[in-house]
Amino acid sequence: MNEGNNKTPRKIEESHKSVAGSSPAVRPTGWKKFLSKRWVFPAAYMAAAAIIVTILWLNSGTGAKDSHKSVPSLTGVENEATANGQSSPEASAVISNGETLRWPVNKIEDMDTIVPFYDATASVEEREAATVEYKNTFSPHMATDLARKDAEPFEVLAALSGKVTIASQTPTNGYEVQIEHPDGLVTVYQSLTDVKVQVGDQVEQGDVIASAGQSELEPTEGAHVHFEVRNNGLSVNPNNLIKAAK
Repeated sequence: MNEGNNKTPRKIEESHKSVAGSSPAVRPTGWKKFLSKRWVFPAAYMAAAAIIVTILWLNSGTGAKDSHKSVPSLTGVENEATANGQSSPEASAVISNGETLRWPVNKIEDMDTIVPFYDATASVEEREAATVEYKNTFSPHMATDLARKDAEPFEVLAALSGKVTIASQTPTNGYEVQIEHPDGLVTVYQSLTDVKVQVGDQVEQGDVIASAGQSELEPTEGAHVHFEVRNNGLSVNPNNLIKAAK
């Protein structure tokens, strides 16, 4: 009796099966755990930036190279020319009082340039011609030396109006006169004799300040004038300034 009700109920076994088409759960690897940390990417960024900065710093000193090589056997001449202002900007050809720079002689057509201004951009031959040797030491010639073609003595004139600041004898350059002009310009005259001005004198352009002479530094040049122009203490090529004024 009650046979229909005597059936033992079956236990329903639950099986843990994966959903059709899905993969079993995968535990994260050690590398993924490492990348999941908050500090990893900021640290990597800082390291990359440090490497880039280091590379740029190492390469910064190799980009630009001096294109003007020293004259063979004239060690140090190129550096000395730069130190004396060869690379400095040229002074204005016109001074504030309206005067323009002129040569310190009466007629430039009667003159020869016996030692030119040292131009670091010139050819090897031209740089050698503008180098002075004294007691086995080579120096760039930061001025222009003029002598008459007939080798006769001549008067040296003020290239611009100004005030005499130096009028004295030097150990190697003979007698020297320096004249100060407006705008930081100074003209220098060496290898002189028979100096006619004193410190403090006001001279006008074209006034006779001395006669051409000789110096111990350049004993073979005969009677000549060593003419230098300085712009705020730096030597500039007078030939360029006088050409610009024409």
